[in-house]
Amino acid sequence: MDYLKEMEGKSLHDRFDMKNIKIIRSVWVPGPVIVGAGPSGLAVAACLKQRGVPSMILERANCIASLWQNKTYDRLRLHLPKEFCELPLKPFPQHFPTYPTKQQFVAYLESYAKEFGIKPQFNATVKSAEYDQNLGFWRVRTLGLKEEIEYICQWLIVATGENAEPIVPGIEGSNDFVGTMVHTSSYKSGEAFRGKRVLVVGCGNSGMEVCLDLCNHDARPSLVVRDTVHVLPREMLGKSTFGLSMWLLKWLPIRLVDRFLLLVSRALLGDTTHLGLTRPTLGPLQLKNMSGKTPVLDVGTLAKIRTGEIKVCPGLKRLTRNTAEFTDGSAGDFDAVILATGYKSNVPSWLKDNELFSEKNGLPRREFPHGWKGECGLYSVGFTKRGLLGTSMDARKISEDIDRSWKAEAKHLKDLYSLPTSSL
Repeated sequence: MDYLKEMEGKSLHDRFDMKNIKIIRSVWVPGPVIVGAGPSGLAVAACLKQRGVPSMILERANCIASLWQNKTYDRLRLHLPKEFCELPLKPFPQHFPTYPTKQQFVAYLESYAKEFGIKPQFNATVKSAEYDQNLGFWRVRTLGLKEEIEYICQWLIVATGENAEPIVPGIEGSNDFVGTMVHTSSYKSGEAFRGKRVLVVGCGNSGMEVCLDLCNHDARPSLVVRDTVHVLPREMLGKSTFGLSMWLLKWLPIRLVDRFLLLVSRALLGDTTHLGLTRPTLGPLQLKNMSGKTPVLDVGTLAKIRTGEIKVCPGLKRLTRNTAEFTDGSAGDFDAVILATGYKSNVPSWLKDNELFSEKNGLPRREFPHGWKGECGLYSVGFTKRGLLGTSMDARKISEDIDRSWKAEAKHLKDLYSLPTSSL
């Protein structure tokens, strides 16, 4: 499958006989260990490098940004303008469009890693990370291609992100369904579904965009909309909706900005209720702040819904051999089901810490902007629910904090070794 690069690192224990794995050895890392070589891991490594602090990135796949490279569909573009998505210290190339493609973003990340000399340890799946109270350091155990390694470090930075593992809901009758069923993490293009009746479960940005892609490849998609959803135009008044929102929030309270966004959205998109897309009671920005639920930025899907090329369905109740039954009693026959049901953090499966991260959802317990730092040299980057903009903020704060400790220890050692021999 297209995401084998990710699985190559993740499922090493399945692919290799454990008899071939060498005995564990320990490696001292003078700077921080960063878990994850996605945009978050790269950003914090670059910020540390700029300050003269070395670091080591551990990555379970065999490439950087494995989610972007191996688990995203071909037509994906950044949903926000590039100026809100660049990593610290390096802007996007000027010739890139306002909304860079997936391929352009990956090229940017590869150039970023090269410019800052970031060379992750690939195929290194972190099995566990635990703070050793007696030793006063973190012990990070990894399973590699042919050996287990334990890394010892003073600082541990969790950069695996909010989207580490696909969420696959338990749907009644899914084992009876004879058609194709895939998560969007393995969906690439609607070409494979040409002429087929496809049920897309989930009405976030991915679900909406997959439906549009299916339409463009002459498939017949239906979209399951179980909950309320805010759909906004990607641009308003000649500016990006996100950029305009950020500017307005400098001058107006969030409720007034939400009211403005909804008024303009109704003028540009019309009333979405009759399309089966009921808006939540809370405004889009308030809802984002409270729940992390991102509004959908329309790139053409609504027009297809209006023409009937995309059918909107209520909540999915169960699947049978080739039929989907919905909560309103209706049913339909389908050849395939695509789960646009999102992702989740995997931090609780390997990090032995109950203070910074919640065991329930794998996210920092403290809300933004206070969730980036824990105890005993533990940090998190990329868990703000604010995309790459939040990642950049975290990366800068973490590098500044570690740099202070790094310089203080260097000064202490310098002072220690400068003492006369007789006083030691």
